[in-house]
Amino acid sequence: MSNNVLDGLYRPKNVAVIGASSTPGKIGYTVVENLIQGGFEGKIYPVNPKADEILGLKVYPTIADLPAGVDAAVITVPAKLVPQAVEDCGKHGVKGLIVITSGFSETGQHELEHEIVEIARRYNTRILGPNIVGYLSNTEKLNASFAPFLPLVGKAALISQSGALLIAMDASTYTRRVGFDKLISIGNMSDVDFADTIEWLNDDPATACISLYIEGFKDGRRFMEVSRKSKKPIIALKSGVSAHGAAAAASHTGSLAGAAKVYGAAFQQAGVLQAGDLDNLFDLTLALSLQPPMKGDNLLIITNGGGVGVLATDAAERYGLPLKFAPADVQAELKKHMPEFGSAKNPVDLTGMAGNEWYMDSVRYALPHEWVDGLVVLYCETAMTDPVEIAKGIKQAIDESGCTTKPVTVSFVGGEKSAEAMRWLVENGVPAFGAPDVAVNTMAALREYARMREMVADNSQVEIKADRAAALKIIANARTEGRGSLTEIEAKQVFTLYGLPVTTTILAHSEDEAAALANKVGYPVVMKIVSPEILHKSDAGGVKVNIKDEAAVRDAYRTILANAKAYNASANIHGVAVQEMAPWGTEVILGSVNDATFGPTMMFGLGGIFVEVLKDVTFRVAPVSPAQALRMLGEIRGGPILNGVRGEAPRDKAVLADTICRYANMILDLSDEISESDANPVLVYEEGKGVKVVDARIILKKK
Repeated sequence: MSNNVLDGLYRPKNVAVIGASSTPGKIGYTVVENLIQGGFEGKIYPVNPKADEILGLKVYPTIADLPAGVDAAVITVPAKLVPQAVEDCGKHGVKGLIVITSGFSETGQHELEHEIVEIARRYNTRILGPNIVGYLSNTEKLNASFAPFLPLVGKAALISQSGALLIAMDASTYTRRVGFDKLISIGNMSDVDFADTIEWLNDDPATACISLYIEGFKDGRRFMEVSRKSKKPIIALKSGVSAHGAAAAASHTGSLAGAAKVYGAAFQQAGVLQAGDLDNLFDLTLALSLQPPMKGDNLLIITNGGGVGVLATDAAERYGLPLKFAPADVQAELKKHMPEFGSAKNPVDLTGMAGNEWYMDSVRYALPHEWVDGLVVLYCETAMTDPVEIAKGIKQAIDESGCTTKPVTVSFVGGEKSAEAMRWLVENGVPAFGAPDVAVNTMAALREYARMREMVADNSQVEIKADRAAALKIIANARTEGRGSLTEIEAKQVFTLYGLPVTTTILAHSEDEAAALANKVGYPVVMKIVSPEILHKSDAGGVKVNIKDEAAVRDAYRTILANAKAYNASANIHGVAVQEMAPWGTEVILGSVNDATFGPTMMFGLGGIFVEVLKDVTFRVAPVSPAQALRMLGEIRGGPILNGVRGEAPRDKAVLADTICRYANMILDLSDEISESDANPVLVYEEGKGVKVVDARIILKKK
């Protein structure tokens, strides 16, 4: 459906209330009262067969009695009556339904929820909800909800899956002084979801920033697609981030792929900033709704106090924006606006003697300077200065600088006068916070937003030639034999078909054959048990390495078989693999899960047998662009190892990133077949010498 279909829902010219009540305290009464008190300028049509008038408004006995051209209807009748209400609204041509009523999928009534959606679709009517608080819009003067009042006026929009949290945040907009134009309770998302609403808000002139409280998605990939296209910053607070499915996971990746990591990866790839908590959501919303992104890394801090300057410096390092000393020309100019014992290095300490003029001159000069990409201004309240005058001076200097493409955040530390000054700044478009680290944190978010948008814009993919048909044939053969996984040799064959560099591995069915193969491959060799029932071969004593002659091959063959049978007497043993022993390299792991929300998802981390203990991994939703793959390499704690340590040469990060992209393409191409997979370890050699997949595992989807 085209996006303007939602205009009737989110920009209605008139509103009906189905289940309007004349009894104070009932939701049907509260909604009518809120529409009136909010100042809605369109027509309000209460619908109730047992009343003639509610709060001075004419009441209509049925939906069929309403005037033609109703844009939106708020439905508050009991759940069992909602299907008929949706049917009647559809027949009457109502464009959008705000279904406040509870008692649907959240209580297990999935069929009832499905029924109302199917009815609405027949009439091209959209449903917001059910199980919601409602919808509030300052621009429309519309409080179509049972929240007590419209939020503080601002430039942001909030979409919340939690109704109770939305009501609380509505009140908090006044205490925190963070304004919103729209609050949208989205509830069960039976029809209209996050993606639909983001798409609509992207064209809404009253919305500068979109904030989300998320419990879960039904279609994570569509959310990512719509968010990537957004022209406006999106900030997400995700709750419920405990690991899901880990207990039943058969691969390393499956045991490590918690919801928090996968959602975090999806947000980053979609260009969505992730808030750490509710306070952070408000702070980021304030900054991103009022300021442009920070397009470079050079942050300048101006302060009148050394203490807050040091705190801000620490915060800059902590949040990924380490300070650099300002260039000589910047320092020379700033020195003119401070006493001799001040510092112009960065932070710029104007000292406690700083008054309005020094602040103004410093900001007016620094903000437009080509070296400065973002400016944090700090003020500690003193007896010699008026915080409100300082605030007005900062704003005047910003305006007079003529610079509108660089962000400014402010922090005032002090008493009520400082609080008043910060309120004035926010009302005049400058985000201000009570702590210096918050001002720096929001600036870091503005920088991260710019980086993510650059990465989203460069979403190029590695093109590979793959033999999908041959891979499907290998998988089909395993399924024919009733297996839920591929053998290592089969998995490596699939990897090879997608351009992944694997070690030469051949299956031996006897001791003599193993000896002959080892002589052919060349010593030293590695030998491994091959059994669908023994996925973690090391645990079963099923791996022998650095085998240097035929006698050792024969001994290893017998030992591996004995260990495997002792580990699992009923295991179906295909034989013993003889594999070239790749030279030493840095061990990493590549892997995948087929996430319930986002589908094929790629993992990278330090490899080896301790991967599940160290948990030093990062994720991306497939496909993965080269830029994202390179970023993954730097996200893990062990990332610096790839740069070369203790005299070692840097590792071949370019080929490793390319391998990640190829692996991601493979799991996306075979997403109907692969549930989980691992390549562990993958040996990474020095620059120019590539990588080698030593071991491979593919778990198939159950069908």
